[in-house]
Amino acid sequence: MVVSARPMSRNIYQDCGAYKPMKKPMITTLTFQDNNAENAMNFYVALFNNSKVIKLQRWPAGGPVEEDRIMQATFELDGNLFMCSDSPAVHDWDFSPAVSSYLECDDEDEMERLFSKLSENGNVTMPLNNYGFSQKFGWVIDQYGVSWQLNLE
Repeated sequence: MVVSARPMSRNIYQDCGAYKPMKKPMITTLTFQDNNAENAMNFYVALFNNSKVIKLQRWPAGGPVEEDRIMQATFELDGNLFMCSDSPAVHDWDFSPAVSSYLECDDEDEMERLFSKLSENGNVTMPLNNYGFSQKFGWVIDQYGVSWQLNLE
């Protein structure tokens, strides 16, 4: 008797033929800004390599916020989709550092450049250092209230 074993892939559904890849990413980060969505978006697009604005929709005259504010914008930061909006709704909440964008940095110079720019007018919650769980790690809340964790691979 000859037994042939095919190695299992990471996804059991793919092995049984039921796997269908998603057409769009499962998660896109959406931020509601306090009338500074465009500034935040432009800051991030300029900061990260391979980044661009994909779609920009503005509020018209007579809308619930000042004309030309961002109703919805989609942008890409080094291959990751983000969205932002100058939301007309008044929320009882703000950003929470419990949810962060996590960056794996390839080299120390890039990590320090990103950390420096993200911390300008922001709040450093953990300075760049070796905390025992990685070579170097830092955590910052930027000037727009978005939390970023940076790790050196």
